[in-house]
Amino acid sequence: MIHVTVLKNQNGKYIGFNCIGHAGFADAGKDIVCAGVSSLVINTVNSISVLTKERFDMDTDEICGRISLRFCGPCGHDAGLLMESMILGLQGIKKQYGSGYITLDFKEV
Repeated sequence: MIHVTVLKNQNGKYIGFNCIGHAGFADAGKDIVCAGVSSLVINTVNSISVLTKERFDMDTDEICGRISLRFCGPCGHDAGLLMESMILGLQGIKKQYGSGYITLDFKEV
């Protein structure tokens, strides 16, 4: 199962996210849930990097399927909008394929 945790500060500003796991919807290379989540998450990271001035740290581990992103401070409007877009896409995947393959949680830190 893929677990996505979106991190916000006490003011509701995004400060990052953690995405870990494999969906297990189908065999490796044919898992459209994993592919969809990976595409959304990686595109969000790339878009934040190229289209905004936000500074962030990122950590990945291909074996366990982990991508973690932490903004160096609360993110601004543009990065926040890109985070909202990622969340919207993840919610769509969860609605389509069910919570047996992906969880999406929000955590205040």
